[in-house]
Amino acid sequence: MNIDPLSDGKIIEAWKQNASPWTNAVRAREIESRRLVTDRAILDTVLACRPQTVIDLGCGEGWLALALQQSGIDVTAVDAVPALAFAAKQAGVADTCVMSYEEIAEGQLKLSADMVVCNFSLLGKESVDGLLRAIPTLLKPDGALIVQTLHPLVACGDLPYVDGWRAGSWAGFGPDFSDAPPWYFRTLGTWLELIGTSGLTLRALQEPLDPRTGRPASVVFRAHRTG
Repeated sequence: MNIDPLSDGKIIEAWKQNASPWTNAVRAREIESRRLVTDRAILDTVLACRPQTVIDLGCGEGWLALALQQSGIDVTAVDAVPALAFAAKQAGVADTCVMSYEEIAEGQLKLSADMVVCNFSLLGKESVDGLLRAIPTLLKPDGALIVQTLHPLVACGDLPYVDGWRAGSWAGFGPDFSDAPPWYFRTLGTWLELIGTSGLTLRALQEPLDPRTGRPASVVFRAHRTG
């Protein structure tokens, strides 16, 4: 099967190829922006809401799910890449699941939680649009969605500030990485529109700053189920 090099399918294929080096890089704490800013930003945001149950969508190798679990939270870690979900389980995450965003959008994840977390895991176009529309079905009344993603104003770089597919890059990573996944760029306005049309109400927006540059390292949205 041929996969468009700029597509949701290519994202998953690339992560399957890079699951092992990614797991190694995260566990060796090789990613400076995570050490300095973004890991603490997402963890603090989740813990401040005091959820009892969390679904970590796009959990990767499981660091966040494990940290939340160690804080006494009941966590279900979900990823579309079997090797990443397995790595999370090996790390000690009690409840892991292999499922794609498309399958979740179809209603196959039969769970309800106080919070859904997507930490740098909303990279595609159609898959993310569908997933966001399904989020309210995964949340208890007044449950929250927390999303940390690249800050559009910083991630845009020198390219036009318009929605569209962008080529990925493993610049700054080791030689074991290959075929960087593409990602779909959304402006800040598009993010807000997507959240609003998905049956969610935005209640907070944070812009954690990178101490090296004084610019936002990410943007963190907190949105709650409407009604």
